[in-house]
Amino acid sequence: MGEIFVSMAGTPEGEVLALFLALMSALAHAIFAAVNKGGIDPYLNRGAINICYSIMAAPFALFVFPLPTGELIPLLFLSFLLHIAYEWFQAAAFSRGSFTLVYPIARGVGPVITALLALLIFSETLVLSQWMGLLLLSGAIFSLAFINLGEVQLDAIAKRGLMISILLAIGAGIFVALYTTVDALGIRTAADPFTFLAWFFFLGGFGFPFVAYSRWLKLEDKPEIQPLIARGIFGALIAFFSFGTLMLATRIGKVSEAAALRETSIIFATGIGVLFFHERVDLKRMVAIALIAAGAILIEFH
Repeated sequence: MGEIFVSMAGTPEGEVLALFLALMSALAHAIFAAVNKGGIDPYLNRGAINICYSIMAAPFALFVFPLPTGELIPLLFLSFLLHIAYEWFQAAAFSRGSFTLVYPIARGVGPVITALLALLIFSETLVLSQWMGLLLLSGAIFSLAFINLGEVQLDAIAKRGLMISILLAIGAGIFVALYTTVDALGIRTAADPFTFLAWFFFLGGFGFPFVAYSRWLKLEDKPEIQPLIARGIFGALIAFFSFGTLMLATRIGKVSEAAALRETSIIFATGIGVLFFHERVDLKRMVAIALIAAGAILIEFH
């Protein structure tokens, strides 16, 4: 199957498929973020998810696909480190701030940085209308966060905590751009893109779960394991779809376009915030969502 995706790179059919994969990744990532934010604790949620998808990926990495080549190993190692950093920043931000504040900030930072990195590393160029769409998309995503921020009434101590959550979310967004670029390089380096994906998910179980276990030891009231396992299994299945479709999109299409289109996840995340976290969507938010969609259209249909 990997050969099919490789053969479609640079073709008109590949561009259409890359668009579809990026949008499917956006929907899946919004669901994934809600799974990570809700429930027991963002750190424990993420640790459980990583353990589950590592176990699921192990048979494929160890017995189906070949060992990583010498060229691929350093990229997998760098990806491993970048994802641990991103996962920590995301969990820390989710533990301190609301979903509709933290998620837009983290997702709004990445697209422009990713586009600049793609220009440097992959020599990808965007036309003026695409840069305008990229800035419109990122700006509209940020506006959603600050609409939510403006409605919060807090004392001085709570405001300090809120600012910390914003800085953590910005850090998460920076690492999104870094890992997206490195992972795109990795999946393009692998002869079969599914070799990279199998080893990426397998190695993920050896990183953040140790951070989660350290946090679990410090908790006075230890949570029950069964709900955590259930959340981990569900989150792992969503992660395969969310991350896998994005990486395949970067393999057959432009990294900058796929990364930007994936951030339309904020549209889906807003709906999730309303349905599951009982957060409001008013006219200002609807306008911001419309601008995100307009930015995505400019990026893709130039």
